[in-house]
Amino acid sequence: MRPTRAAALAVALTVMLLSPAVAGATPLRVAKPNPEAELKKLTREAAAINKSYRGQVQSLEETRVQASKATTNAKSLRRALANAETDVVRFAQTAYMGGALDDGNLLSFQGNANLALGQAATMSYLASRRASQLNRVKDLIKKAKTAEKSADAKVVKLKKDIADLKKQRIRIERLLAKYGFQTPSGSGGLTPRTVTMRNLVLQNFPMPNGYGCLRPGDPGEHGSGRACDFMMSGGGAVPTEEAMDRGNRLAQWAIENGNRLGVMYIIWQQRYYDVRTGAGWKMMSNRGGNTANHIDHVHISMF
Repeated sequence: MRPTRAAALAVALTVMLLSPAVAGATPLRVAKPNPEAELKKLTREAAAINKSYRGQVQSLEETRVQASKATTNAKSLRRALANAETDVVRFAQTAYMGGALDDGNLLSFQGNANLALGQAATMSYLASRRASQLNRVKDLIKKAKTAEKSADAKVVKLKKDIADLKKQRIRIERLLAKYGFQTPSGSGGLTPRTVTMRNLVLQNFPMPNGYGCLRPGDPGEHGSGRACDFMMSGGGAVPTEEAMDRGNRLAQWAIENGNRLGVMYIIWQQRYYDVRTGAGWKMMSNRGGNTANHIDHVHISMF
């Protein structure tokens, strides 16, 4: 059979293999726009809000992180699905060009048992491989559709959170005006408000594992001298029960004295408390290890 006709039949076989009836699921709508471009646009809007509100709004950053993870996962699954579909096309072409095998073919190998057994093994292998490929495509279609829905939902939530914060602009601007704007002073590179908070914390809570405030080059409040990390353990370890209790008391102290001192937000034990949104304690998605998740230290940012 001519190569062009063989290729055409291979493509037809591939269409059949990837059809909903065989794969057990409806294919993705590949023409549907993915949320990545929208996420980039919303990320720029979120950055503008953070700048306007004098620091990273934790609820907004949390939604942005979730949306970013969801879109990345969806993109990865789309790529895996495309690769799996390519594998099926190649398999279909190879299987067809190798010739069809059935019981009649096997009986034609008269007196050559080894050849017959070899062809039987080939048939078994090809059938098994086809089933494996189809199951993988079916699984990836399902996962990719779920990931796309999740990414769409996260991007919609980010858009809603941005809109909600814009609606609260007047209230938040009044809050910012109440505390005014401070710049770092002295050799320590911290704002007067941050120095006051730090000194009071050290007066009221022992810090056997130390603390850190100024972090030159940091894009957040550490870089502008408006935040401190109070360590409850060392080396990224989970705090002891005693240290955990001390961290809980410190976080509560910061909340109770926040209005007087000008506390903007607190992060502790993978949760954040942002005064600007007034939403209370909220969980933070996994950012990595114990330090990234603030398991081992209490973070306090100031207005």
